[in-house]
Amino acid sequence: MLPVFLVTFPFFALIAAGYGAARARILPLDAIAGLNTFVLYFALPCMLLRFGAGTPIGQLLDGSVALVWGISALAVVAGVVVFTRNARVGWNDAAFGALVAAFPNTGFMGVPLLVAILGAQAAGPMIITIAFDLVITSSLCIALSRLDGAGGAGRHGATQAARKALRGILVNPMPWSILLGVLLSAMRWRLPGPLERTVAMLADAASPVALFTIGAVLARSALLAREHGASAAVAEAMGTASPAPGKAPWRDVLPVVAVKLLVHPLLVWGLGLGAIALSLPLTPAALVVIVLVAALPSASNVSMLAERFGADNGRIARIILWTTVVAFFSFPLAVGALR
Repeated sequence: MLPVFLVTFPFFALIAAGYGAARARILPLDAIAGLNTFVLYFALPCMLLRFGAGTPIGQLLDGSVALVWGISALAVVAGVVVFTRNARVGWNDAAFGALVAAFPNTGFMGVPLLVAILGAQAAGPMIITIAFDLVITSSLCIALSRLDGAGGAGRHGATQAARKALRGILVNPMPWSILLGVLLSAMRWRLPGPLERTVAMLADAASPVALFTIGAVLARSALLAREHGASAAVAEAMGTASPAPGKAPWRDVLPVVAVKLLVHPLLVWGLGLGAIALSLPLTPAALVVIVLVAALPSASNVSMLAERFGADNGRIARIILWTTVVAFFSFPLAVGALR
C-alpha cells in the first residue's frame, strides 16, 4: 500500500494546500472564481482534448463502459432520491444529494490521478464517464430537482430545468473538447506544432491548479457557512430574523458519503463482473478504471449547481468535504484491492 499512498499523497496535499490558503485568507475568496474559470474553460478542456486525441478511437467509443457506468449512475440517483426524500428533504435537496453521490470528481481529480497510477490507457474509459455524467446524470438530477412544485407547475419547472441543463451543456467547453478529441483520434489528425504546444502547456497546468482550486472551494464553502450562521445568530438575537438554520444534520450527510465512496464503486464492480460474465466486450482493465472513478470523492461543481438551483448547499458542501477527506484513506485501499 505504501507505493499507492506515495502516488496519491501529492494530489490530496494540493487539495489541502488550497484549503489552507483560502482558510487563512492568503488566497482571497474573490480569486477562487478566477481559478475555477481558468480550470474549467482553459486548462481542463485542453487536458481532455490531448488525452482524447491520443487515445485509440475504439476506447473512446466503448459501449460496454458506457452501459455499465450509465446503469450504475442511474441506479445511484434513483436509490438516493428514494431513500433520502422525506418531510425535511424535498425533491430539490434529494436530487442534488443524488447528483453529489453519483458524480465523482473525475475531471478535476480523477484524470490526472488515475493516469499517474494506471497510465495513459486509463484516459479512454474516464472520458466516457465524464461525458455521461455531464450530459445525462446532471441533466436528470436538475430535472428531478424541479419536481417540488405541484401538478402542472412541477412538470413545467422540470421542463424549464431540462432546458437550462441543455444550455449549460452547450456552453460548457468540456463536452466540446471531448468531442474534438474524439474527432482528432478518429481522423488520426494532429494539431499544428505551435497550437499543440500551447494546448500541452495549458493541459499540464490543469492538474495542480484544479486540485488547489478544489481545496479553496471547500474552504470557501466552510467559511461562508460559518459567516452566514454567525450573522443569522446576531439577527436572531436582535429580533430581526428567524432562527439560524444551522448545519445539515449528520443523518442527511453520512449516508450519501457512504453511497459515494462504498456503494457506488461496489455497484460498478458488480455490474462490470456481470457484463464480463455475459460476454460483453468489457476488458478487466477498463473495469478497474471505472471502479476507481466511482471511488473518487464527489465533484466540487455540484455545490455551485446546488446553489444556483436553490438547494441546501450547506449539506452538499459538507458531503463533498467529507468524501474528499475520507477518500484520502479509502481511495488508496481501493487501488490496492484492484491492482
